[in-house]
Amino acid sequence: MALVPCQVLRAAILLSYCSILCNYKAIDMPAHQTYGGSWKFLTFIDLVIQAVFFGICVLTDLSSLLTKGNDSQEQERQLKKLISLRDWVMAVLAFPVGVFVVTMFWSIYVYDRELVYPKLLDNFIPAWLNHGMHTTVLPFVLIEMRTTHHQYPSRSCGLAAVCTFAVGYILWVCWIHHVTGVWVYPLLEHLSPGVKIIFFAAVTVIINIFYLVGEVLNNYIWDTQKCIEEGREKPKLD
Repeated sequence: MALVPCQVLRAAILLSYCSILCNYKAIDMPAHQTYGGSWKFLTFIDLVIQAVFFGICVLTDLSSLLTKGNDSQEQERQLKKLISLRDWVMAVLAFPVGVFVVTMFWSIYVYDRELVYPKLLDNFIPAWLNHGMHTTVLPFVLIEMRTTHHQYPSRSCGLAAVCTFAVGYILWVCWIHHVTGVWVYPLLEHLSPGVKIIFFAAVTVIINIFYLVGEVLNNYIWDTQKCIEEGREKPKLD
C-alpha cells in the first residue's frame, strides 16, 4: 500500500500549482504589462496546463468515488469521458510540454542564463518560485505517470496534436515580434532568420521526441507492473 494515496498527492500538487500561479501573477513585472502579458511565456502556459491537468485528475478521482457502487450507466459513461480527457491531456500536453520546459530552460540557463532568464528577474522572482515554475514540474508529472496508468492516443493523432501545439506557440511568438518588434526570449535576438527557422524546427522535433518518451515510459512502467502482479498471482510450485 502506498504511504500517501495517489488521490491525496494529486490534490496536493494541484494546490501547489494554484499557489505558484497566484504568486507569479501577483508579481509586478514590466513584461506582464506588455503585449501578450504572461501568456507569451511558455513557462506560464505550461503552469496553466499542469494546473488544468491536475484539476481534471482531482475531478476524476472525486467522480470515481461518487460513482463507486452506483449502477447508473450514464454516470459511468461520463466518468469514462473524463478519464479519456485526463489521459489525452497527460499524453499530448502535460508530459511533453512539462518536460520540454524543464529541460530546455535549465540547459540554456547553464549555458548562459541571460539568454533565457536574465539576472534582472532575480529582483522580481524568488528562487523558490523559479523552481516551482521550472523544476518541480518534472517530478510532479513523473509521480502522476508512476501512480496512474494513462491510455495514450494513436501515435499519429498524438504527434499531430503535439505538432499543432508547438507550431501554434511558435506562430504566437512570431506574431508578438511582428507587433512589438521584440522577441519573447533574448536568445532569439542573437539568431539570424535562417538559424531561427532551424531552431524552431528543432524545437518542434524535440517536443515530439518527448511525446514518444512519455509513451514509451508509460508503457514500460505499466507493462512491468502488470508482469509483477501476474507473477504474484501464479501459484507456487511444490
